[in-house]
Amino acid sequence: MPSYSAPVKDMQFVLHELLEVSKADIAGFEEMEAEFTEAVLEAAGKVSSDILAPLNKTGDAEGCVLENGTVRTPKGFDKAFAAMKEGGWTALDCDPEYGGQGMPYVLATAVGEMFVSANMAFNMYQGLTHGAYSAIHAHGTDAQKATYLPKMVTCDWTGTMNLTEPHCGTDLGLMRTKAEPQDDGSYLITGQKIFISAGEHDLAENIIHLVLAKAPGGGEGTKGISLFIVPKFEVNEDGTLGDRNAVSVGAIEEKMGIHGNATCVMNYDGAKGYLLGDLHKGMRAMFTMMNEARVGVGLQGYAVAEAAYQNAVIYAKDRLQGRAVTGVENPNGPADPLIVHPDIRRSLMDQKSFVEGARAFTFWGASLIDRAHKNHDAEAEGLISLMTPVIKGFLTDKGFETAVAAQQVYGGHGYIEEWGMSQFVRDARIAMIYEGANGVQALDLVGRKLAADGGKHVMAFFEMVKAECKAHEGDEAMAPFTEALKVASKQMQSAGMFFMQNGMKNPNAALSGSNDFMHLMGHVCLGLMWTRMAKAAHVALANGASDKAFYETKIATGRYYMARQLPACAMHLARIESGADPVMALAADQF
Repeated sequence: MPSYSAPVKDMQFVLHELLEVSKADIAGFEEMEAEFTEAVLEAAGKVSSDILAPLNKTGDAEGCVLENGTVRTPKGFDKAFAAMKEGGWTALDCDPEYGGQGMPYVLATAVGEMFVSANMAFNMYQGLTHGAYSAIHAHGTDAQKATYLPKMVTCDWTGTMNLTEPHCGTDLGLMRTKAEPQDDGSYLITGQKIFISAGEHDLAENIIHLVLAKAPGGGEGTKGISLFIVPKFEVNEDGTLGDRNAVSVGAIEEKMGIHGNATCVMNYDGAKGYLLGDLHKGMRAMFTMMNEARVGVGLQGYAVAEAAYQNAVIYAKDRLQGRAVTGVENPNGPADPLIVHPDIRRSLMDQKSFVEGARAFTFWGASLIDRAHKNHDAEAEGLISLMTPVIKGFLTDKGFETAVAAQQVYGGHGYIEEWGMSQFVRDARIAMIYEGANGVQALDLVGRKLAADGGKHVMAFFEMVKAECKAHEGDEAMAPFTEALKVASKQMQSAGMFFMQNGMKNPNAALSGSNDFMHLMGHVCLGLMWTRMAKAAHVALANGASDKAFYETKIATGRYYMARQLPACAMHLARIESGADPVMALAADQF
């Protein structure tokens, strides 16, 4: 059975030596001393390895079962969920006014990585609740907040998001679910939603569905959509549960992975709902949850890859296959371990350099969210808005690729369920699809985010990269990082110029290159993170760090990424500059 060990030391390095969180001028960060965060992360790591990880494989094998309208989660999930609640893990960064602990989002992100690595399907029950909590917190009335948030913070009640319908996924303007206004100010919600993660289960006494629907007078397309709170059980004025609402599960989807999470078809048959936010402005309220979810899904991409990588390393060190080409390295055995072979080393270095770079990128993004929310910083808000499709799209594409690479280390055993590598691959695959498929993330990046506020935020990013390189001029040890980063940044700028020069007269010229641009920008972002991490490691070594091996390994891993991964930017630029013609050459009937 696969194992998992929380990478606390690396997380501490990112938090305190890269981001220097306790020194940041962000409200609440002054309490983020290394001793405090280490204690939190060690405790979360113990929950992950001792409680969640052992349920990952069994939950995958058992799946969820629909019985008489109720979904039964896999054996052990109920006790694990109770442990999460009792430990306060569901309330980590929630508002203290509603029972939360008020810790920074970046710390909750680090803890969330552990929980996903240990058991992605299980963590979705509380993860989706957090998104629903955030939407109500941002857009709900005082009465709605008082009614729902305290129970959602503790996960006594969980939450969902209901967007997709059988005939429409990304194109929500085609939505058919209706909201009929009632005299008491409520609405009756009628329609069917599909692919609803944690739509029904036996872990909580109530489920608070956030449902997009069309109310009268809203007009066509997405402009007519409103968002409604639709509880599974009505909530009485005194906070007790009332009658069962007219919402039911039609089926559980049989899917490729995340079997431990119930992905439901939800039927709303005149269910009572309550408007969340402004009428006909539901997309704005929903995107509060969607944007948080997209960063969380990006995290899922590399967090599952982290677990797969850990197990691939163990296997590569244990499995004896062939002899090293430079001479026998295991003279007392019939063969040398896999890890002596250069191609295995290449694969493991690809995995390691991606996961560690992705962690730094995601934690940095989480700190931008903290700065935007706690300091009301518009610049940070604009920058994380630009980065969100890259975090979601690039990290899940590469996360899946990394999980496959880890599986490949096992050879034929990687294809056998007993070893557990198949589950990592199957679970990682969904992250490329839900919360906006990665093609949509690329379109959002190129079609909207680059030009937002007159291109202000992407230009600020270029200046950030330029300043980072300039700060290390003359530092020979940093040259492998800064020189590679300069080249990659210029290639990203060239791609942006191509879009500006060709996109207006031929939009397909830009959109045909959108996926390549998302990956090009992702590599530049990880290149920036590796440059900063390398400098932090050099500083630690210069200051006489006791754990020299850790910092030397960090620098070597970063040099690998700059030498072996960042050159992909040239390929992506070449594809972008080929324009739309190769992509659009065939007529539909020629496929």
